[in-house]
Amino acid sequence: MGVKTQWMDGKMLAGLRKEKLAQEVAEYRGQGHRPPGLAVILVGEDPASQVYVKNKISACQQVGVSSTEHRLPAQAQPQDLKELIEGLNRDPRVDGILLQLPLPQDLDEKEALGWIDPSKDVDCLTAQNLGRLLTQQPLTLPCTPKGVMSLLSHYQIPLEGREAVVVGRSQIVGKPMALMLLEAHATVTICHSRSQNLRQHLQRADVVVVAAGRPEFLGREDFKSGAVVVDVGIHRRAQGRGLCGDVRSQELEGWASALTPVPGGVGPMTIVSLLENCFRLYTETIGQN
Repeated sequence: MGVKTQWMDGKMLAGLRKEKLAQEVAEYRGQGHRPPGLAVILVGEDPASQVYVKNKISACQQVGVSSTEHRLPAQAQPQDLKELIEGLNRDPRVDGILLQLPLPQDLDEKEALGWIDPSKDVDCLTAQNLGRLLTQQPLTLPCTPKGVMSLLSHYQIPLEGREAVVVGRSQIVGKPMALMLLEAHATVTICHSRSQNLRQHLQRADVVVVAAGRPEFLGREDFKSGAVVVDVGIHRRAQGRGLCGDVRSQELEGWASALTPVPGGVGPMTIVSLLENCFRLYTETIGQN
């Protein structure tokens, strides 16, 4: 007998959260405060990054966040990027700085992220804020893992005492995702490109977060019946055949107990988490002035 699959609708939930956030921004504006400010930096011409930035700017407009886009050519020197970031660090109208990744190969991501003032680090990517996350004192939470946790909470997916597997160990998703699941009292395993017997780990998991970066990498045979599967991946299929995730989701209908669609699952939640983080940094700044 098949399992009834609950599709976790990130687009719907993100819409509700944006409505709430727009009301909160309007309340601050009504008290005479300036709008929250987000600066987005895009280096180079990566097509996916350009789409992401466009979506983030559009979402800012929907909730009343003032957004500015700063573009540098792919051939930009490290000093050019450093000067741009340091200028934004000093700008009192900017509450959050988002450096769109990946950067062109000639730029060192860790070094560049280190130039961002931790009090304006809207995606929790600086070493200081990752350290705060590890010690349970986060200023903000990383946007994609925060979006995943919000989805799991909204759909009342129990985590305490359950087996959770994270596929992928990136600084943006995998590692902070594992930390946040651990904080929710799950028993957490991280799998990655060097892991052996991946399927063996996956088939014992109650909850799986897949951030492997490989299109349609995993299918029905990789998960146990009744598992909760969160697909963080997003890829454009060849010949314009739409988008897909890291999971062959059509195989999991009637097998997984809960599942995120691609698109419309984690993506919208990542963007609303970014807006919420910017608002959080804004309220901290307003409160200090």
